[in-house]
Amino acid sequence: MMQFLSNIHFASPWWFLGFLVIPYMIWWQYFAKKSVAATITISDLSSLKKVTTWKERVYPWLPILQILSILFFIIAMARPQLTLKEEKIKAEGLDIMMVMDLSSSMLSRDFDPDRLEVSKMVAKEFVAKRVHDRLGLVVFSGEAFTQCPLTMDHQIVTDFLSSLQVGMLADGTAIGMGLATAVNRLKDSKAKSKIIILLTDGVNNAGYIDPNTAADIAKEMGVKVYTIAVGTMGQALSPVNRRSDGQYMYAMAQVEIDTELLQKIAEMTDGKYFRAIDRQSLENIYTEIDRLEKTEIEIDIFKRYKDEYRIFLYLGLAMLLLWWLLKATLFRTIS
Repeated sequence: MMQFLSNIHFASPWWFLGFLVIPYMIWWQYFAKKSVAATITISDLSSLKKVTTWKERVYPWLPILQILSILFFIIAMARPQLTLKEEKIKAEGLDIMMVMDLSSSMLSRDFDPDRLEVSKMVAKEFVAKRVHDRLGLVVFSGEAFTQCPLTMDHQIVTDFLSSLQVGMLADGTAIGMGLATAVNRLKDSKAKSKIIILLTDGVNNAGYIDPNTAADIAKEMGVKVYTIAVGTMGQALSPVNRRSDGQYMYAMAQVEIDTELLQKIAEMTDGKYFRAIDRQSLENIYTEIDRLEKTEIEIDIFKRYKDEYRIFLYLGLAMLLLWWLLKATLFRTIS
């Protein structure tokens, strides 16, 4: 209802000056001293003191129908129109591959509840903001694979992010593999800008592709890489072993992140390196990336108008007709 009203405008609003007559009509009907109606003298009214009918109660409200009819006529004359907007959007979107670490250290509890869950939630918020971009998702630990290719269907990307969990791949941290897989997904992209957001909390210790080699390929292909190191400084409660039932055992462990490598990858590809030590800082990082990588949007707005005066005209006529019928039948007076 509020959306409908916000799209209504009036082509002839000066007719609303007619509302000035409404107070006068009310005064005339209820407060003005009019000619005294003819009376009948009766010797004793005691038997009629408590006699009231529905007609007696309704009659004073009869002039309201006249007033409402005038009100609706004025609105109709002001020509209310419904504004129908059409938007033609021409967007030069970006292609963005998100690369997320799924090694067991992402379960460390220096974030609440852990690094992985916070990374997933913040990434989903970022996806929701990139309306006109294609996004994809690569995951890695000891190996890497494409969880979701580039797509405009952001709900699918969000669903895949929600389903991520440690243990989907062999454990380890193959940063080079994750980066190379994402670069490979962008090689055929025709987008003006190609972006990779690489998030990890460890040191490259697995995979057969060196991270520097993957960064060189990204640079040659014009792919910009934003690197994010996730984890507090010092020590964190982290998985150190695994029971026979598959449950992780936790203990305080030193946070080890190859920040020099991540800085180098970002510098080589004209990207930027970030360090996230809590959820707030991670949210700030994605906000800055969103600000740095703006999509060019050209919007043409076309407006069409649809007259809506008829409903008010019909209401006014209905009120006037009802008033006339009641005056001529149920509330007919003899002068």
